[in-house]
Amino acid sequence: MPGENLTRDEARERARLLAVDGYEVALDLRSALRPEERTFRSVTTVRFRCTEPGASSFADLLAPSVTSVTLNGRELDPAEVFDGTRITLDGLAAENVLVVDAQCAYSRTGEGMHRFTDPEDGEVYLYTQYEPADARRVFADFEQPDLKAPFTFSVTAPESWVVLGNERVTGVSDGGETRHFAPTRPISTYITAVVAGPYHMVHDTYRRALPDGSELEIPLGALCRKGLARYFDADEIFTVTKQGLDFFHDHFGYPYPFGKYDQAFVPEYNIGAMENPGLVTFREEYVFRGKVTQASYEARANVILHEMAHMWFGDLVTMRWWDDLWLKESFADFMGAFSLVEATRYKEGWITFANRRKAWAYRADQLPSTHPVTADIRDLEDAKLNFDGITYAKGASVLKQLVAYVGRDAFLEGARRYFQRHAYGNTELGDLLSVLAETSGRDMAGWSRSWLQTAGVNSLTPRVTYDADGRIAELAVVQDAAPSHPELRPHRVAVGLYRRTAEGAVERYARVETDVAGPRTVVAELAGAERPDLVLVNDDDLTYCKIRFDEDSLATVREHLGSLTDPMARALAWSAVWNMTRDGLMPARDYLGLVLRFAGAETDIGVLQGLHMQARTALNDYAAPAWRERGGRELADGALRELRAAAPGSGHQLAWARFHAAVASGDAGADVLRGLLDGTEKIDGLDVDQELRWTFLEALAAGGRADEAAVAAELARDDTASGKRHQVRCLAARPSAAVKEQCWASVVESDALSNALVEATIAGFDQAGQRELLAPYADRYFEVIERTWKERSIEIGMAVVRGLFPHHQDRPATLDAADAWLGAHADAPPALRRLVAECRDDLARALRAQERDAAAGAV
Repeated sequence: MPGENLTRDEARERARLLAVDGYEVALDLRSALRPEERTFRSVTTVRFRCTEPGASSFADLLAPSVTSVTLNGRELDPAEVFDGTRITLDGLAAENVLVVDAQCAYSRTGEGMHRFTDPEDGEVYLYTQYEPADARRVFADFEQPDLKAPFTFSVTAPESWVVLGNERVTGVSDGGETRHFAPTRPISTYITAVVAGPYHMVHDTYRRALPDGSELEIPLGALCRKGLARYFDADEIFTVTKQGLDFFHDHFGYPYPFGKYDQAFVPEYNIGAMENPGLVTFREEYVFRGKVTQASYEARANVILHEMAHMWFGDLVTMRWWDDLWLKESFADFMGAFSLVEATRYKEGWITFANRRKAWAYRADQLPSTHPVTADIRDLEDAKLNFDGITYAKGASVLKQLVAYVGRDAFLEGARRYFQRHAYGNTELGDLLSVLAETSGRDMAGWSRSWLQTAGVNSLTPRVTYDADGRIAELAVVQDAAPSHPELRPHRVAVGLYRRTAEGAVERYARVETDVAGPRTVVAELAGAERPDLVLVNDDDLTYCKIRFDEDSLATVREHLGSLTDPMARALAWSAVWNMTRDGLMPARDYLGLVLRFAGAETDIGVLQGLHMQARTALNDYAAPAWRERGGRELADGALRELRAAAPGSGHQLAWARFHAAVASGDAGADVLRGLLDGTEKIDGLDVDQELRWTFLEALAAGGRADEAAVAAELARDDTASGKRHQVRCLAARPSAAVKEQCWASVVESDALSNALVEATIAGFDQAGQRELLAPYADRYFEVIERTWKERSIEIGMAVVRGLFPHHQDRPATLDAADAWLGAHADAPPALRRLVAECRDDLARALRAQERDAAAGAV
C-alpha cells in the first residue's frame, strides 16, 4: 500500500516536528475466541507536541477500518484522513491529543497481533511481534524508533486468560476481564508487547543488593502453551536468566530498568526471539519436546542472554534510525556469547561462535548485498532485510576484535558511560565512538572507518621461509581482499605454531599476538622458532577474517585435522577448510573426505552439528553432479558407521542419527530408518522419541517410502501443533508431481496457510534429491515473485522469494533466468531485487564450486 514503507527522510522530518508525551492504548481481544471474527477493537490516545503549530504530519496505522479519528477535540472523517496505512494530521497545535478508534486485524503471519488456535485442545493464544514497524497493525502510532514515549495499556480479554504487557498489572475492571497496566518507561513503539491466552506460567524472583544498600527485586515469569507444559524446563531457563542478570549488573553499572522480566515461548514465531522490555518473546521450539544435544541448550541460553543484553543495548538506549541497527544487534550478539562463557556452564561458547556464528557472517559478507556494519537504510523494507549476518554476526565479531584492540576494561567502561549519558534516548554511531575514545585513548574514528564503514572480509595467509637449520627465517602474514571490496584493515591477531608430537597429537608450542596492517606484516617475534607443521593465523579467533594456509600447513590439516588437541584450533581449521570449499579452493569431495575421516572424533557437539549441515551443502550444492550420487553413498555409509560407533545415549549419537536420516540413500538406508521407527532395528542407547520419529519419517517420505497413510498414522500419535507442522512438511516432501503442484498452489496462490505452515510447506517442497520434479517451477518462480511481494506481507514474501528460488536447478540457464529477471525488473522494490540477487549469487558460487570439484575428479 502507498505509505506502508516509511522512508528515512519522512521519519527525520516527523522527528523534527513532533515529540510524543505518551500513549494510552485500549485493546479488546475478546473477539479472538470467535474464529469468524477477524478483527479486534483498538482505541489509542496519543499526546504529542509540535514545534511548528499549523504544520501537517501523519500517524501510522495498518487496519481494515477506522471507526473514528479525533484531533484536539475535532472529529475527522476517517474516509478522508485514513488511506489504509496513514492518518493525515493537518493544522497541528503546539500541544495535541489524537484519539483513534479502529478495528485492527488478527494476524496469521506472525506480524502484529498473531492469533493461534491449538489443534490439540482448541485453545486460542495471542502474542504481538512488531520489529521493525508492525505496532501500527495493533494501534495507531508514530512508528519510528526515535519518537519514544511512555505507554499505558489496558487489555480486555477472557478473565481466565494470562494477560501480560511490558509492565505489571495495576488493577482490573469489567468483572476481571480488563487489565490495566502501569505506564512503561519511555520506549520505542516496536518493543511494546502484549501476550494473552491460557498460557502455562511459572514464577520466580531475582534479588540483588545494589551499591547504595537497597535491594533490587525483579519478578520473573516463564510461560508456554499448555500443550507444552510437560516439556517446559522453567528451572533451567530461570537459572540462565539469573546468571545473566548477575553478569550484566556486574559489568554495566546500570540496574535493570524495566521492572519485571517475563519470557514467553510462543507458537508460530517468525524469528528466534524479541527483546520487548519486561516481556521477551521466544519461538516455542526452544521448549524441547524430545532429546536434544548440549548445543541446543547452549543455543537457547545464548538467545536468552542476547535478548537480555538488549534491555540495555536497544531498549534503554535505542538507535535513532535503522542505519544504526548494529548499535543494538551487534552488541547483543557479542554480549550474548561473552556472558554465556563467563556466567554460565556453557564455557565453549566462543568455539560455537567461531565455527557457526561467523560462518553466517562470512557468507553474508560475500554476497552482492553486503554492506558496512553501519548500513544505509533508506526505508523500512531495507531495515527488514538488514537483520542479517552482517548486522549480527560480523558486528559481534568486530566488537570482539575491538575488545582485543582497546582492552576489556576500557570497552566495558565505555558501555557504562554510554548507558548513563543516553538512558531512554536515541543514539548514532558517533555517540558510542566518543565514549570508547575517552575510555581507551585509541583513535576510534580510524578504527570505525575500517571496521564499521566498509564492507567485505579479508583473508590472512601465512608466508614462511626457513633457514639452513630448518628454523623460521621469516614469517609474514599476507592480507588480501576481494576486488569488489578492496579495503585492507588493521587486525589484532594471534599467530600460533603447531607441531605433531611423538604420540601423533598436533599441539601449539608458540604463540604471538601482533597487529597486522596493510598487505604484508612480518611477525618478527617468531623468527628463529622451530619449524612448525601448522601455522594458524588468527589463533584464538581474535579478529574477523578468513584463515588461509601455507602449503605445509594445508598438508597437515588434510592429514591430521582431527589430531589438533585444542578444540578452538580445530574449530578454526574446520572453518578455514569450509571457506576454502565455498570459495572453490578445495574440491567439495575433499571437504567431505575430511568430514568422513575426522568428524567422528570431534568432541565439540556444536562444531559436529555444524559440520553435518555444511556436509549436506557440500554434497547437494558444491559437488560435481556426476559425482554426487557416489558422494551421497559414501556420506550415508559414513553417517551410519558413526551412528553405530557413537557412545550410547550421547549427544553425538543423536547428532549422527539425525544426520544419517538427512543423507540416507537407497534401500539399505531406508531399511534402517524404517526399522528404527517400527522397533525392528535397535541401536543401543538411541531413544527414538517423537521428534526423532518425525525426522526419520520425513526422510522416508522424501524418498517415496512413506505415503500419506503413514504420515496420517504418525499424526495420530502426535496430534499437536508441533505434530501438524511435521505432518505438513512430510506430506510436502513426497516425490510426486501432484504433491508439488499442491504445495506450490497452497503457498503461492493462496494465503490460507499460517506463517508456520508456509515455512513447513516450503521446507518439504524443496528437496535436493527431487531436481527433476522441481524443474518446472523455475520459470514459474520468476513469473510470480513480483506479484507475491506486492500482495503478501513482507514476512511471507521473504519466505517465498528465498525458499522457492530454484537453487537446485544448478545450471547456467537458471543463472540466465535470474539475470533476465533482474534486468527486466529494474524498478522492482529494492528489497525484492536484493533477495533475488542474493539467491542468484549463491547459485553462481555453487556452480563455480562444482567446476572445481569436477576438475579434481578428472585428475
